[in-house]
Amino acid sequence: MAGQKAQEQIEEFIHSRVIGRGLDERTVKAYRMDLEHFYLWMDPKADEQRYPERMEAYLKYLSEVKGLRSSTVNRKQRVFRYYLSYLISQGVVTDNVDDNVADNMADGKIPNQWQCGYLCEPLKMVIQPEKSAANSYLSKKEIDRFFQAIDQEYSQLDSDFRKRVCLRDQVMMKLLFYHGIEVSELLRLEVSDYDRKTGILTVRRKREKKYSAYVFSKELRDQMLQWLGEHECFEREISYHNRMFLSKYGKPLSMKMVINIFEKYRVMAGIEKECTPKDLKNGFGRYAEEVVRERC
Repeated sequence: MAGQKAQEQIEEFIHSRVIGRGLDERTVKAYRMDLEHFYLWMDPKADEQRYPERMEAYLKYLSEVKGLRSSTVNRKQRVFRYYLSYLISQGVVTDNVDDNVADNMADGKIPNQWQCGYLCEPLKMVIQPEKSAANSYLSKKEIDRFFQAIDQEYSQLDSDFRKRVCLRDQVMMKLLFYHGIEVSELLRLEVSDYDRKTGILTVRRKREKKYSAYVFSKELRDQMLQWLGEHECFEREISYHNRMFLSKYGKPLSMKMVINIFEKYRVMAGIEKECTPKDLKNGFGRYAEEVVRERC
């Protein structure tokens, strides 16, 4: 177990940046375990300002001594970078870093004094695609406009059936945004996966793995109930009756259909940059940070 001070920092980070983003229990456990193992490995007397280089040394140890797979090392590396950005925002780690360092780290940039091997290089394999996707980052204003476009269309529709379709789209896009669900996971959802009393959604991953997510938005829970109440209007074929999201023909939606739905509202919202449902899926953390900055 990490020291008391370190444990308090971990828990504050977990509640602020992990649970606060609505991530599932398994992710919370993984973040906590990665950070606790780092503190156990590190000299408890190490200066907090040396965390970046100690993290680099730890990643090197995991890769070269323990022989962990690069994918595992990269995952831990992302946790450490996110944790560092939190420590900087709290003033725990300063190291003469400018005020924009937390934003830079979140965007995949590393301060010059931290240009080290294992904290920097493996990340290039993970973050590099974001260079082309840097312009696809959705700001808080753009996300607000995106959902306002859906809400506006819903309020203006005079056809009950089209309203049901729009409601379905609202629920899907909000599940992507609030809970970071993969599109493939979204398409695998079944009606029975949602507990209407508790608001718990069971999400299926590949290889029959599952995790539970609490739908924390009351508005989304209300819309989920409304959508499930309308679901029978889309049920055409018995074999698909339990599938959560169906097309107007009663068949499961495809990945392309979800992309087209996202693209429709992107255009309606006047968002000119190239982006995909994945950018919406990854947008909640940044959105929450922008809300905090606006309130400060």
